[in-house]
Amino acid sequence: MTSLFEPLKIRDVEFSNRAWVSPMCQYSAENGVVGQWHNVHLGALATGGAGLIMVEATGVVPEGRISIGCPSIEDDAHADAFKPMIDFAHQHGAKMGIQLAHAGRKASTMRAWDDHLMASEAEGGWQAVSSSAVAFEGYPTPHELTVAEIAQLVQDFADAAKRAVKVGFDVIEIHGAHGYLLHQFYSPLMNHRTDEYGGSFDNRIRFLHEVVVAVRQAIPEGTPLFLRISSSDWVDGGWNLIDSIELAKIVKELGVDLIDASSGGATHNAKIDAKPGFQVPFATAIRTEAGILTSAVGLITGAAQADHILTTGEADAVFVGREFLRNPRWVLDAAEKLGITIAWPSQFERARTLRK
Repeated sequence: MTSLFEPLKIRDVEFSNRAWVSPMCQYSAENGVVGQWHNVHLGALATGGAGLIMVEATGVVPEGRISIGCPSIEDDAHADAFKPMIDFAHQHGAKMGIQLAHAGRKASTMRAWDDHLMASEAEGGWQAVSSSAVAFEGYPTPHELTVAEIAQLVQDFADAAKRAVKVGFDVIEIHGAHGYLLHQFYSPLMNHRTDEYGGSFDNRIRFLHEVVVAVRQAIPEGTPLFLRISSSDWVDGGWNLIDSIELAKIVKELGVDLIDASSGGATHNAKIDAKPGFQVPFATAIRTEAGILTSAVGLITGAAQADHILTTGEADAVFVGREFLRNPRWVLDAAEKLGITIAWPSQFERARTLRK
C-alpha cells in the first residue's frame, strides 16, 4: 500500500484514498442551477476512484457567484439539483464536498470563454461587493460592505452549509482564497477599512472567523470542515505564510479540520514561480507549525509525485485539478502506475484485463 491509497478518516467521514478532485469552475450552470453538464462531468469523476470530489466554487448567495455560469446554493431548489450527482458518487464509493464561496469584487463576470470579461445587467450581471471600494484590475469598483451586510453574509454561509449537508454532501469547504471575498478581508492589500473589520490582523480575519464559527455550528459534529486559503499573496506587504500559520492555529480551535493550502489571487501582477508542486511547502509549513491536517494543491500531475508528497509527510492529502479534466479516471491510472490494485467499476474491468 502506498501513502496515496491509504484511507483517511476525518471526524465521521472515511476517505478511501488521499487523491482528491480539486474544485474547478465549469461555467455551465443556468441561473445558478447545476444541470446536465455537471451530471456528466461529476459522474465521470465519480467512476474514477477519487477519495473525494470537491464541487466547484458555489455561491452562498446569487451575487456570490464568480460568473453568470457559476452555481449557487442560495435555496433548497438550487441545493436539490446536486442530489442526483451526490447519490451517484456515493454509489461508487466517492465522498462529495462542496466549496462554499463568495467572489466579492471578482464577481459578475461572463463565462471563461466569452469574448468580454464583465457581465452587464442585461446579461445577468450585478453589483459586486468587497471589504473596500477598491477594484481588481479590469473590474468595476465594488460596493464596500456595511457591518450589517457582513453579518447577513455570515448567516448566508451558515444557511448554505445547512442546505449542503441536508442534500447529502459529506464535506463542507469554505473558500477563503484566490482573491475572493473572505480573502479580500484578511489580506492587507485589499482591505482598507478602518472599523472592526480592518487594520490589525485580528480585525482583518474577523469576518472569516465569524463565518467559520457560524458554519461549524450549522453542520453536524461529524461533518468535516475544510478551509481553503491563499497561503501567500506573493507580494511584499501582503498576506504571507507566517500569517497563514497563525490563522490555521486559530481556526483549528474553532473546528476547522483541514487547511487546503493554495495561494495568490490578491493582485493581477504577483510574481508567482508556478512549477510542479510549487505550493506544497505552504501545506508542509502549516501542517508542521499549526498541527492541523493539510492538503497540497497546484501542479500536482503525476502518481509518483503525489505519493511522494504524502509519504514524506508534506501534506495529508493532495488535490489534483487539471489532470482530472484531462483524465477523469486519473486515480485508476495512478494506482496501476504505483502497483496498487483497487476496485474498478464492473463496467470497466475488461479494460484493466486487456492492459496486462
